[in-house]
Amino acid sequence: MIAAFAYSKLKQVKHMNKHTVLIVDDEKNTRDGLSRALRRHYNVLLAEQGERALEIIDQQQVDLVLSDVRMPGMDGLTLLKRILARDPQPVCILLTAYGSVEMAVDAMKNGAYDYLTKPVNLDRLEMLVRRALREKEMQDENQQLQEQLDSKFGMENIIGNSPIMQQVFDTIRQASPSKATILIEGESGTGKELVAQAIHRLSPRSNAPFVPVHCAALSEALLESELFGHEKGAFTGATATRKGRFERADGGTLFLDEIGEIDANTQVKLLRALEERKFERVGGDETIEVDVRLIAATNKNLKTMVDEGKFREDLYYRLKVVSIDLPSLNKREEDLPLLAKFFIKQLSEENGVPEKSISAEALEALIHYDWPGNIRELRNVVERMVVLTSGDRITLRDIPSEVRSERPSRQASQTLSLEDNEKELIIQALTKHRGNRTRAAEQLGISRRTLHRKLNEYELRDI
Repeated sequence: MIAAFAYSKLKQVKHMNKHTVLIVDDEKNTRDGLSRALRRHYNVLLAEQGERALEIIDQQQVDLVLSDVRMPGMDGLTLLKRILARDPQPVCILLTAYGSVEMAVDAMKNGAYDYLTKPVNLDRLEMLVRRALREKEMQDENQQLQEQLDSKFGMENIIGNSPIMQQVFDTIRQASPSKATILIEGESGTGKELVAQAIHRLSPRSNAPFVPVHCAALSEALLESELFGHEKGAFTGATATRKGRFERADGGTLFLDEIGEIDANTQVKLLRALEERKFERVGGDETIEVDVRLIAATNKNLKTMVDEGKFREDLYYRLKVVSIDLPSLNKREEDLPLLAKFFIKQLSEENGVPEKSISAEALEALIHYDWPGNIRELRNVVERMVVLTSGDRITLRDIPSEVRSERPSRQASQTLSLEDNEKELIIQALTKHRGNRTRAAEQLGISRRTLHRKLNEYELRDI
């Protein structure tokens, strides 16, 4: 009895772990035949029309949809678009009885994973369903892992997979739990404040205030008052006692941006505040003690300023206990496609417009531009394209002329030409075989899996 109950439970667990496949076809014999072929390994649901399929998807999770293209009422392409508008998205494979490669290619442009022609080769069907679901699992796992990493490391707004950025991430993770003062150096627009915020979020001070001060925007007198506060009557206009940023950041993090802009007198007072954790408000004689973690940032070479006598050497070394050097965007070209797509998604949401895709040619133009304004300039350019591009895809003609006219270096041009040759061969093979990827792969002398990878790599899935 116990053994039978345990076996029953085991079957239920296995059943629960199976992927769910929805078969949509107006022909009963087709539905039943496909169901028999798949139900051993999958939970199979059946629908005789598109409207019923949508009802099922709304009621329960479906991992893969296998749908006929030509059906009465809602056809397969319309069903595909409706399905892919849902979240989460099932994988979609379409069936056609007419051998219409044009229709199948159109379906893949609209987001279908692949297509099969009727009568269906059951071995190919099982292979295709298994591969599609495996790829979906990997995508879901990667997304979950990224979300977990973002949550754990607090760096969801700092984008980059390049080796130089991985070094930055490692330093952030190692330094964040400590009390050490940190100096972030880098050109304007490289994201220094984002790094400072990430360090704060990862530190034991994350529940206390993060207080930024943009030193370059304040005069000498105002900066001292902003940092240390002032007493009532300390100067004209001081009608009440006011706490400074050090006091407001007590227990948390104080971020001083453009630290190289502060004057000599303020440098002295800042040095004392860092060494003793004490200061007096402007016009006051009461000594105030605070517990503040300081992060400073600069787009200048502070060491050169020290050598020139423009910045105190003792303050420089007090600030630079831990140093983070943020690279300019032109030193991390491999991160640019990731950044561009991140900004397209983010800025589409902010501007209330549908998210657009971007062509490989447009990405190449972005990669070969020098980006003197770094990430800030890239974000502005992407926002302009998101707002002004009329279609659903950003192409080369949508790239601003000043970006598009930048010429790649000789080495970049040689690399680009090699990639262009490979892309052209793939396009020619697919065109010759009217979109048939198996035959195109045979002509190219590569596996179909490699062809799929190349199509993804060069963003040619819509061919």
